[in-house]
Amino acid sequence: MRDPENIQAVKELGIDLMGLIFWPKSPRYVRSVHVKAGIIPNMANGKVAKSANMVKRVGVFVDEMPQTLITHAYNYKLDYIQLHGSESPIYIDNLKRTLIPDILPDVKIIKALSIREADDVKRWREYEGKVDMLLFDTKCKCVGGSGEHFDWTVLSQYDGNIPFLLSGGIGPDDVERIREFNHPMCKGIDLNSKFEDEPGLKNVGKLDEFIKAIRK
Repeated sequence: MRDPENIQAVKELGIDLMGLIFWPKSPRYVRSVHVKAGIIPNMANGKVAKSANMVKRVGVFVDEMPQTLITHAYNYKLDYIQLHGSESPIYIDNLKRTLIPDILPDVKIIKALSIREADDVKRWREYEGKVDMLLFDTKCKCVGGSGEHFDWTVLSQYDGNIPFLLSGGIGPDDVERIREFNHPMCKGIDLNSKFEDEPGLKNVGKLDEFIKAIRK
């Protein structure tokens, strides 16, 4: 998300998390021009007055230099940091030691894992005790955002205690598929490209209809 009006409209739908992509190669990359245009009202430059009912902000990074990541996390007062590259457990440990408790004492870490087959799921063990949440996405040549599903049945192999988000090309036609999916550690779904009119600009009507259908 990076368009101020679109952000405000989507926030009104009762969502829990909103993503900001800080990977320069992404078509949704948050640039300085978006900040100057007023991206995320009352959010940038560390001036946010946080409240319990605010949508939580997720910053998405891909193998970013720690100092750059920390700067973005502070400036945008991120609630979650989503690591979507090959970040190691050591990288995560060092990051948490820097941020907690002095800079962002309550920040949470999400680690994305790319999934094609059951063996890919087993990588969660590397991050046990290191992250607060996992995100299972479709393995592809790109870094996420493929718009493609993976076989969700392989997640029956996940027997960990880390809650996860389900991702990977979820779109308006997947209401029944979502309803049929059942895993005790699944805490939410990630909606992105299939609900966009263009990269970074969500179709509010499609999102509203889908969210209402899921929550029935």
